[in-house]
Amino acid sequence: MSYNEVVRPLKSVDAKRSPRRVFVRDLVLDAEIGVHAHEKNRRQRIRLNVDVLAEEDVAHDDQLENVVCYEDIVNGIKAILDDGHVNLVESLAETIAGFILDDPRVLKVTVGVEKLDAIPEAASVGVEIERNRDS
Repeated sequence: MSYNEVVRPLKSVDAKRSPRRVFVRDLVLDAEIGVHAHEKNRRQRIRLNVDVLAEEDVAHDDQLENVVCYEDIVNGIKAILDDGHVNLVESLAETIAGFILDDPRVLKVTVGVEKLDAIPEAASVGVEIERNRDS
């Protein structure tokens, strides 16, 4: 193996671009989700948490179209939920992560999906995933 195959060049530092964290915390929505018979054809409460690492131009000129917008993320999640029944919280998390990674400025996304009423003795149950643009 040659030196060039082992050593990767460092990403150039660009003072005009800087990672920014965009997040949505504790978004509670109703969703058609679940594999059990009692979960079919009904909606149940879920809580979503999304954390996005985006590389944006620091000089965004105070313009919404120049940043990753949390309202667009929320509206996209609502549209995904309106598409119909999903069996697994894992599948929902993957779909949401894929939608967010469609924005080329997004480097990494963490998505948490919790069912709030699935287990009476628990405040919530669910899954959290992290996906990178490179994967």
